[in-house]
Amino acid sequence: PRTWPRGRRTRASSPGSSRAVAHLDDDDYPAYTMGRAAEMLGTTPAFLRALGEHRLITPLRSPGGHRRYSRYQLRIAARARELVDGGTPIEAACRIVILEDQLEEAQRINEQLRTRLEP
Repeated sequence: PRTWPRGRRTRASSPGSSRAVAHLDDDDYPAYTMGRAAEMLGTTPAFLRALGEHRLITPLRSPGGHRRYSRYQLRIAARARELVDGGTPIEAACRIVILEDQLEEAQRINEQLRTRLEP
């Protein structure tokens, strides 16, 4: 099964590294603690843990073992929250978000191929 984040989304160095400042504009950098991420989304840490259990997002861990989330992962969590708030069970919401991502990726690849084939 496909898990979140995509492989290219896990390349960031650890949040405590000296290069952390260089990653402030990096959408994939795991800059947010679980508490801050939950606060930003208006949800609970338990909701974020549930998204991890359903393999929608996989937060990176700090050297101390604490979960860290990127802005990209927060957008994914926000989309799942929209669905859950609308009455969709969390398992279904996670699957919908994964399928939306797969569709977006397929469309991006198709557009790249189409562009290469055009004279």
